Amino acid sequence: MSAKFKNKYRVESARLKNWDYGWNASYFVTICTKNRIYFFGNVVDDEMILNDIGLIADNCWLQIPEHFPFVKLGEHVVMPNHVHGIVIIGKSDDNRPVETQNFASLQRNQQPPSPNKFGPQSRNLASIIRGFKIGVTTDARLINPGFAWQSRYHDHIIRDNESFERISAYIKNNSANWKKDKFY
Repeated sequence: MSAKFKNKYRVESARLKNWDYGWNASYFVTICTKNRIYFFGNVVDDEMILNDIGLIADNCWLQIPEHFPFVKLGEHVVMPNHVHGIVIIGKSDDNRPVETQNFASLQRNQQPPSPNKFGPQSRNLASIIRGFKIGVTTDARLINPGFAWQSRYHDHIIRDNESFERISAYIKNNSANWKKDKFY
């Protein structure tokens, strides 16, 4: 297909090459609504006030570990038109969750680097985000049939404790900094 269309219609992946998004690590994700429509509520006096769809999004986020037992959650916030959160994937060799904080390293000794490729999309960050989006969409459309997500999401692999703490603080303070936010 790439020869036929000379890559004209191919959108380059935003994902890090040679990184398996099913690997144990902490990921900062941002998921936006389509056209950044305010579906989840509003910020009033620096506090996010969730409407019914916002409450659905918040509840679905908190339920992620019930559907993906190898996941722990860090900070998260539902804003008027997006969700920020930290997803911590922690699988042990026997598929039971590990109890330690996972920080990513570009030097992965236990797995050889392999380019991302299309294959089974379960037990990885994409399947977690897809499940979250489906859960919110199903109930949100009962309230507002026009509810929709942006097709992609943004992720950042958290590399160390300092970054984890900085990102956690950013998420906690997102409502207070809303008017300076690029999604405002």
